[in-house]
Amino acid sequence: MPEISLSNSKGRDASVMAESVRVPVRVRWLDAQDRQAASARILKGTIDRDYEALLARAGTPDKVAEALIAQDPEIDLESVGSFLRDTTRVYINTDRQTVHSVTQIEIVRNPDGTEKLRRPKKLPMPNVNAEQPLLWSGKLLPKRDVFKKFVMVAKLQLLHINGLTYDFLFGIARELEQKDSLLLVGAGPKANQPLILRRGALPYRGFLEGRTRGEDYCLVLHLSNIELKAPEVQAGVEVKPS
Repeated sequence: MPEISLSNSKGRDASVMAESVRVPVRVRWLDAQDRQAASARILKGTIDRDYEALLARAGTPDKVAEALIAQDPEIDLESVGSFLRDTTRVYINTDRQTVHSVTQIEIVRNPDGTEKLRRPKKLPMPNVNAEQPLLWSGKLLPKRDVFKKFVMVAKLQLLHINGLTYDFLFGIARELEQKDSLLLVGAGPKANQPLILRRGALPYRGFLEGRTRGEDYCLVLHLSNIELKAPEVQAGVEVKPS
């Protein structure tokens, strides 16, 4: 869980925890004997036995076909069909060897999908748990306007870690609930910079929503990196409302 340093409307700040909001599974899959079924990842084959490796050893596609008919060179009986659990992504080069130094390239595209430019991908550092806490921007936006203008791609629930942070977060949730608005959350000294949750992660706009019920509270940080905009109207084209 990432740690977030947050300020309230009174200028007081505290470090709290954030976790992903998970929706409980409402559908259960059963097999023919009414037993609980679950998905599993199974090893299909190893890299030294795929088509490119067999072609490199055989020389021609015809010889690969003959080898497949005569025996099973594409199957490793010791590993094929084994269950995959804890895995790690690795990168390989054109020689199918593991590489340890990778330069990631970011591709910027135009609205029509065509490539605009390529540049080395930047890996910004996180800015939500720095010495400078996320300041109270004071920009309260109506919920209806926010959800009509931005696409929420993720959400985090803010959690207290002790009694003091409980009072701190409960006060923020009660204030936002009474104003029936979302707080625009940003980083930097003016609270106008995007949020970077992890190193190299995508920048997001943050919108903080608060709700209370009795002594319980719920603070949800909605994250968005997509803004909805109306298409430009070309000259001479008449647009009729639907």
